Amino acid sequence: MISVSIIGAGNVANHLLKVFDKTEAVSVKQWYSRDISKISSFKNKVSITDNLLELKEADIYIIAVSDDAIATVSKALPFENRLVVHTSGSVSIYDLDKKNKRGVFYPLQTFSKDAKVDFKNIPICIETIGKKNYPLLKSLAEAISNKVYKINPDQRKTLHLAAVFVNNFTNQLYRVAHEITESEGVEFDILKPLILETAKKVQNLSPYMAQTGPAKRNDKKTIKKHLKQLENEHHKDIYNLLTNSIKKTHGR
Repeated sequence: MISVSIIGAGNVANHLLKVFDKTEAVSVKQWYSRDISKISSFKNKVSITDNLLELKEADIYIIAVSDDAIATVSKALPFENRLVVHTSGSVSIYDLDKKNKRGVFYPLQTFSKDAKVDFKNIPICIETIGKKNYPLLKSLAEAISNKVYKINPDQRKTLHLAAVFVNNFTNQLYRVAHEITESEGVEFDILKPLILETAKKVQNLSPYMAQTGPAKRNDKKTIKKHLKQLENEHHKDIYNLLTNSIKKTHGR
């Protein structure tokens, strides 16, 4: 059984605790948060602490804190020569203090504290300094996911950048659509089957082949109508930017 300690109390840390708790191959030795109140409700499930000096020995220490805090927390760890990993998609593995063995355990997914996720289908991207540390981290990933990938630093940065486009930017477009429907008293829920079908399509088709709509057809009349219909200048800017991008991609 692999023993882990989780450092941090954000969305990723919460989901990791839950999935590890259900996995026989993993034992959560301890959970640390500098604000003990954030994890106090779990005190009957796992040993909790707000003192790094009280961290118990574990096979792997997972730092799941904000990107800006990773280096500071890593440096503050009161031990050496143990496997310490972070969960960030953008922070370098070298931001971890070199007094310990270093790695990255990056679940490529969007996490909200109260939203359920199926870890079996979440890609876990792993990276280590030194081949000796890789098998243990791989075993931990395989204990919770069917999709484990060995990646290098450049690949992880690329994945994180691409993830911003397919997740964060797409979600912002949902928000814009929500504002547009609300302005006319139309239910946003009516669009949800379309959202699901669009996501489903790219499981089997390339995004290039799946593209439809007035920009791809170069339907100037419809595009002009849409722009006239939009009252919010910010929404018009987004519409124009994406329309021009689609046109350029499809040679219109």
